[in-house]
Amino acid sequence: MAGERPISFAELSQLTALGVQPTSIGFATLTLESDKFICVREEVNGTKQVVIIDLNDANNVMRRPISAESAIMHPEEKVIALRAQRQLQVFNIELKQKVKSISMNEDVVFWTWISNTTLGIVTETAVYHWVAYAPASAPATVTADAPVKVFDRHASLAGNQIINYRVTPDDKWYVLIGISSNTTNPAGFKVKGAMQLYSRERGVTQPIEGHAASFAEIRLDGATSDTKLFAFAVRTATGAKLHVVEIDHQAGNPVYAKKAVDVFFPPEATNDFPVAMQVSKRYGIVYLVTKYGFIHLYDLESGTCIYMNRISGETMFVTCEHKASNGIIGVNRKGQVLSVTVDDDTIIPYILSTLNNTALAISLASRANLPGADDLYTRQFAQLFASGNFPEAAKVAANSPRGILRTSQTIDQFKGVPSQGGQISPILQYFGILLERGKLNKYESLELARPVLLQKRQQLLEKWLKEDKLECSEELGDIVRIHDMNLALSVYLRANVPNKVVACFAETGQFAKIIVYAKRVNYTPDYAALLQHITRLNPDQGAEFAGQLVNDETGPLVDIERVVDVFMSQSMYQQATSFLLDALKENRPEQGPLQTRLLEMNLVHAPQVADAILGNEMFTHYDRPRIANLCEKANLLQRALEHYDDIADIKRVVVHVNLLSAEWLVNYFGKLTTEQTLECFNEMLRVNIRQNLQVVVQAATKYSEFIGAVRLIEMFESFKTFEGLYYYLGSIVNLSEDPEVHFKYIQAATRTGQIREVERIVRESNFYNPEKVKNFLKEAKLADQLPLIIVCDRFDYVHDLVLYLYQNGLTNFIEVYVQRVNSARTPQVIGGLLDVDCDETTIKALLASVTGPVPVDELVDEVEKRNRLKLILPWLEAKIAAGQQEPAIYNAMAKIYIDSNQNPEQFLKENNIYDPLVVGKYCEKRDPYLAYIAYAKGFCDDELIVITNDNQMFKHQARYLVRRRRLELWAQVLSPDNTHKRQLIDQVVATAVPESTDPEDVSVTVKAFLSADLPTELIELLEKIVLEPSAFSDNSNLKKLLLLTAIRADKGKVMGYIDKVEGFDVNEIAGIAIEQGLYEEAFTLFRKHNQHLDAMNVLVEYIVSIDRASQYATKVDEPAVWSRLGKAQLDGLRIKDAIDSYIRADDPANYLEVIETSSRAAKHDDLVRYLQMARKTLREPAIDTELAFAYARTDRLHDMEEFLGMTNVADQLSAGEKAFDAGLYDAARLLFSSISNWARLATTLIYLGENQAAVDAARKAGNTQVWKQVNAACIDKKEFRLAQICGLNLIVHAEELTALVRLYEHAGYTDELISLLEAGLGLERAHMGMFTELSVLYAKYRPERLMEHLKLFWSRINIPKVIRASEQAHLWSELVFLYVKYDEFDNAALAMMERSADAWEHNQFKEVVVKVANIEIYYKALTHYLQEQPMLLNDLLSVLAARIDHTRVVKMFQKADELPMIKSYLIAVQHNNIPAVNESYNELLIEDEDYKTLRDSTDSQDAFDSLGLAARLEKHDLLEFRRLAAHLYKQNSKWELSIALSKQDKLFKDAIDTAASSGSTEVAEELLAYFVDIGSKENYTATLFTCFDLIRPDHAQFLSWRSGLQDFTMPYLLTVQRLQADLLISVDKRLRELSVKEAKKEAVEQEAPILLGSTLMIGGGAGFGAPTTNYMAPQQTGFYQ
Repeated sequence: MAGERPISFAELSQLTALGVQPTSIGFATLTLESDKFICVREEVNGTKQVVIIDLNDANNVMRRPISAESAIMHPEEKVIALRAQRQLQVFNIELKQKVKSISMNEDVVFWTWISNTTLGIVTETAVYHWVAYAPASAPATVTADAPVKVFDRHASLAGNQIINYRVTPDDKWYVLIGISSNTTNPAGFKVKGAMQLYSRERGVTQPIEGHAASFAEIRLDGATSDTKLFAFAVRTATGAKLHVVEIDHQAGNPVYAKKAVDVFFPPEATNDFPVAMQVSKRYGIVYLVTKYGFIHLYDLESGTCIYMNRISGETMFVTCEHKASNGIIGVNRKGQVLSVTVDDDTIIPYILSTLNNTALAISLASRANLPGADDLYTRQFAQLFASGNFPEAAKVAANSPRGILRTSQTIDQFKGVPSQGGQISPILQYFGILLERGKLNKYESLELARPVLLQKRQQLLEKWLKEDKLECSEELGDIVRIHDMNLALSVYLRANVPNKVVACFAETGQFAKIIVYAKRVNYTPDYAALLQHITRLNPDQGAEFAGQLVNDETGPLVDIERVVDVFMSQSMYQQATSFLLDALKENRPEQGPLQTRLLEMNLVHAPQVADAILGNEMFTHYDRPRIANLCEKANLLQRALEHYDDIADIKRVVVHVNLLSAEWLVNYFGKLTTEQTLECFNEMLRVNIRQNLQVVVQAATKYSEFIGAVRLIEMFESFKTFEGLYYYLGSIVNLSEDPEVHFKYIQAATRTGQIREVERIVRESNFYNPEKVKNFLKEAKLADQLPLIIVCDRFDYVHDLVLYLYQNGLTNFIEVYVQRVNSARTPQVIGGLLDVDCDETTIKALLASVTGPVPVDELVDEVEKRNRLKLILPWLEAKIAAGQQEPAIYNAMAKIYIDSNQNPEQFLKENNIYDPLVVGKYCEKRDPYLAYIAYAKGFCDDELIVITNDNQMFKHQARYLVRRRRLELWAQVLSPDNTHKRQLIDQVVATAVPESTDPEDVSVTVKAFLSADLPTELIELLEKIVLEPSAFSDNSNLKKLLLLTAIRADKGKVMGYIDKVEGFDVNEIAGIAIEQGLYEEAFTLFRKHNQHLDAMNVLVEYIVSIDRASQYATKVDEPAVWSRLGKAQLDGLRIKDAIDSYIRADDPANYLEVIETSSRAAKHDDLVRYLQMARKTLREPAIDTELAFAYARTDRLHDMEEFLGMTNVADQLSAGEKAFDAGLYDAARLLFSSISNWARLATTLIYLGENQAAVDAARKAGNTQVWKQVNAACIDKKEFRLAQICGLNLIVHAEELTALVRLYEHAGYTDELISLLEAGLGLERAHMGMFTELSVLYAKYRPERLMEHLKLFWSRINIPKVIRASEQAHLWSELVFLYVKYDEFDNAALAMMERSADAWEHNQFKEVVVKVANIEIYYKALTHYLQEQPMLLNDLLSVLAARIDHTRVVKMFQKADELPMIKSYLIAVQHNNIPAVNESYNELLIEDEDYKTLRDSTDSQDAFDSLGLAARLEKHDLLEFRRLAAHLYKQNSKWELSIALSKQDKLFKDAIDTAASSGSTEVAEELLAYFVDIGSKENYTATLFTCFDLIRPDHAQFLSWRSGLQDFTMPYLLTVQRLQADLLISVDKRLRELSVKEAKKEAVEQEAPILLGSTLMIGGGAGFGAPTTNYMAPQQTGFYQ
């Protein structure tokens, strides 16, 4: 039965349902590297892409446009490796970036991820490993830039298809697996498997025959480490084997016996063979998958075959480990993703019942902790224990699955067994086996720890803890704590006991770890008490711990004030300060009181600390006035000023300058307002001006800009302190631009005798009022007039200065001025002295005494204005004699010579120092010629042009221009705006140029005329130079220029110049003539110089006279000329003449243009003549091709046949195409036949009406396009038999099918189309499209045949397309059938409901509806059945019960008022205990008055409003329903309501039972009183005994006494007294027994050793007696080193 299978089998996904094309599901296109991702390469509509399916979220399908040849996903992360030819790349899909890239030197035939970091790459010759990625699990991985070769492939794998490559986790063993067809040995198995096993450490390769392999690890019994195994399977002609062998045997481990077991294959699988193998480490089971879909399970340790069955009808071509289930996952060719794993609940029973292999069941159950063998283990343990085989019993208990025997009872059993002399006690053996196997549980750890600690062997516990051999618990920590606090801390940490971990940290002084640990485990200890304790022990550590508490990143863990109180209570001011500084560092407003408290504390006890704190400006929210007052009292005046805001307080403190830092005080004033600062200044000067003046000046200087210089000046003047004013202004005057400040500073400096400072400021300042300062200095009458001189010099008051000094007899200061201050002012001084009629002698003496530089121009100007120029002649001569070369001196001398007429022309020509521009200007009105000389000497072009124009000096001007050679100057004088241009040109042509003998002069002049665009004038000039005898008559450039100028400006003279001038470049001149339209002149030039081809070009291209050209060609009779004429005639469409000319020239070079032009003009006869001529010298395909076509055009088929029969290079296909396009089908047939082009021949035959021949030709052509054309032609002529022959060759091509179907349908030949497709279904190349199109045609035209067709071929059709056709044709049954086959169960169900009349069938609907994905369809189905099939409603509900929301169903039928219809459904699902179901069902039972069933319902299911139901039932007419209401009240502890309802209906037994159930003395005694009140003595007595434990005896006695019910009460009272007596006796007996037992226990503990009389550290004790000193060698129990 399926329920007894030892495996769990599931379909995880269906790839085709996820949109993956079936053709893309195969070994070459699909990869499965792990159970996380499937990667598929596919091509959709010509676009290549990669599909990535996340198996943890199958609906999350990623599609990426990637055209790689191979793609494999990373085993864990969204990283993909891609291969295109030899290029390998690794991409991170989530980050969208390339990780690694490499180009291989060989083709890659297989590759796979062998780990999370490494790719295994297999080529034709070798295997490589490439560390290509650093995953999140190993971010420190160092990747490699290139793969590393691991080993060479063995020759036995040559020609094999590599299907797998596997590596051991320790990277020591590799196996490469391949398969190939067995073609060399017919007797062997048809598919041969070859493997190469390679050891990296040994560097050895071993070839093995095998199909599938895997590495594995298993822990054998008695082994200290895992045994490494290699398993492989092989199928040969003689059978199949599974081999398991050990590799890398470890010393000390048992030897694994090699296994070789048969692999069974059923008779129907004779060609089956293993294709994949996976080994589950948990189960120790080998999963072997075969090609035919069989799964085999083998026990790895014993090699036993556990199970074999078929899980897939298709080949599972790719598999991997399924980590979630410790099984195997694979994909078959249908796209099913299947998983197989061991069924934990059934495999052990299966092995016991089916295989009857108890040993295997026990081994597997122990190895994998599986249920099913518990009884076996229990019985085996009991038998071994009873027989005294304690070592084996200990092994059984230690190996028991899920630890079923590892209990305190087992420990007690072993402890109760006395040890034999000379042997290890059973309990030690048991613990030793447990430690070897793994970890001890809680009870085992406790029992082992006690004796070890008593032996003071804590190092053993520490060792076991490090090896994780003990299960830590609070009890174990408590035991250890007594002996070793640090070890106990380790135990508590592992056991997660936060309170005791914190206590241990505190006791061991590890305070820093407390907070970290508490946060990590989310535990909150009493930090305040903990801090109090730590502070008493170590104040410094207490402060550090307090800081950690307050500065925690999640916020303070303890109230700060509480911490401060702790420190202050112990007078720990330093620690309190340190703590508060750290705690208040964030300076939040709410911390103000604490900040105040911190500062108060330190101002009282440590003012220096307070000063430092305030200096650091850490806090801003404390009580500033309070702190300011304390600072003043502590004599911290600076801090007091920082905190005072009242000006009175500030003034009181600020005057003590001697106690304050001057620098700080100056900065402090910047924090006050302007008015406050001034008040402080005044107060400071008033109290002690001598002491405070310096600080006031410094502050005033710094804040002058803000206070205002005017107000500060007034302040200093008010205290009559010019010294303060001087120093204040002296500090700001260099920065101020206020004239008043500068003036006041000059005044203050003058009055304080600082004359040098006055001199400096008047020299350097630019902001004082010079007039005001000048007047002040005059009034001051200083002994030293230098400041006044400086002011007058700077601001051009020289005249006033000279006047003031001359009038006041201070002429010596005039000399000082010009000699020491500013000699450059000498001209103004001389002018001023001249104005006051100073003596010339004095002036000359003064001038002679000046040693500094004197501006000669200004001096000359000053004396010249006063007509006293000769006054300075001696001075000038002295300067010249001194060797000075200043132009101004010589300018003055020139002026004096000109005015005195002392041979000025000679001076102007010979002297080179004067300024020509100045002197020339001076001469213009006096003598223009002298001005011309000066201007010409200085190249003053503009001035010279003006002076010569104004004075009609054109000859001088022309000579100057020719010699000057400046094109810019020429452009100026030759511009149209120059009114004197003509006179100037006449002088240039007549005088200047003829006089010149320098070629450069002439060249520049000609260029100037050209630039000025004066062709006529230029021609005049050139005729003068070239045609008349001159030095430049033979200059070729000038001749060329003459011709060019004439061509452009005077075309009438050109022909004359051609006759007269020789010696120029004919081609250049002719070309320019042609450009200017002088074609006859150009023709004449060429003809004159015998350039006939150029002359012909002029005739045909420019003169355009073909007749003259023909005459000229006849006259010249040169082939080149005839060819050029032929080209011109061809361009003029005189085709016959052109061909005649080409023939006379014997020139076939222009054949392409001749062919094109003749073809367009249909001159085929003439063209034949030309081509025949051309073939004599050329063998060009174009010529022969066009000749063949010309024969066709001229209907000379006989000539064509002869031509085709001889040697030619014609493109006959092209010629045939042209003939075909021109409708010359006979000619085309000849051409196509000659080259055996059956495709084009078939088309041609169609147009000739030879259909059968066309079909034969098409068959020879074998071309799809030809078949299409022939088919279309046959259809058009209704030759359906021939059309079907063509069609059968077309429909096998899927891309041609649609067009063919459309052609038939548009023509209305649907019967013939259906016949064609039906005939094609039997073809070998029949494809899905044919079956699909036939289905669509059946849907459209033969609906009665569609269902049969679908049932036969549904797997070979494109279901979505047929679904659309069926829907359009309203074929609902067929539509539902298709939806079901396409797994579109939602649409199938909806279609059946929407078209129920045609498509609904109950059983089919039930099968479909349970498979739908949209749960809303369930409820639509229920509504549908309610409306149309109500009698089948419960049947449908029974199918849907496990899938639907029962609450929603109930509400739906309640709304429809049809609940009775689903009563059986409600009964079936009531076990789910759903409120809506329970309430609806109860409602139906109430309506049916079925109180028994209602009672059962309310008792068995409690999910309903029981109080609401009770309230409703208590008003029911039937007694049983009211009784049920009381019962419900009782269930809900509504004792009063229940009892009241029972009393109402006189159901006293129910009331008594309710009182007893209540457990309430009050309720029971109240009911007892009620029975007394109504006189019901029987019920009174029944209540006493029923509620025996609830009623107080004294209360019962009271009621009995008061109501006279002693007789009814006495039995109760007697019972009470008897129970009390029995209790006393029992207690007394128990106490005596406990006393005796405790005494015995104390005696035994005093006499007996630890662990029930056996010391743990003895290898073999002497029993449970006294300790012995005879030790054995340590055994491998895990206790010893």
